[in-house]
Amino acid sequence: MDFCRNIKFSVLSRIDLIPFMNVIFLVVVFFLLVFVFAISAPLNVKLPKAMTSDMVKDTNITIVVTSENILYVNDRVTTLKELRGFLNQARNKSRSVLIKADRRASVGRVVDIWDLGRNLGIERINVATDQEE
Repeated sequence: MDFCRNIKFSVLSRIDLIPFMNVIFLVVVFFLLVFVFAISAPLNVKLPKAMTSDMVKDTNITIVVTSENILYVNDRVTTLKELRGFLNQARNKSRSVLIKADRRASVGRVVDIWDLGRNLGIERINVATDQEE
């Protein structure tokens, strides 16, 4: 008995769903990953309060010290050794440096960064603060 004799299949009427679903799934995953990695969350740093403060307009290198004493240079995690290279570039191009330290960050870490900059000859090192209300 040949039951399949009367059934006619055309190539265009039959779509393989598994490869189609794989492609759709990969496209969805790609866009999800692009949005996750493209949107960089800003570092949440609570700046200390100060009675007097001046606006600094031209900062070329921003160093962020989090409450866990992790260093970020221009939104990239770095070590003190790598920081020396960034500060050497700043010194050669006469750039200014802004240190944004969390109020719970170690003062020793901020002083280490400040001393490193001064030893390399950087003249303009600023510390970011919030004005006291």
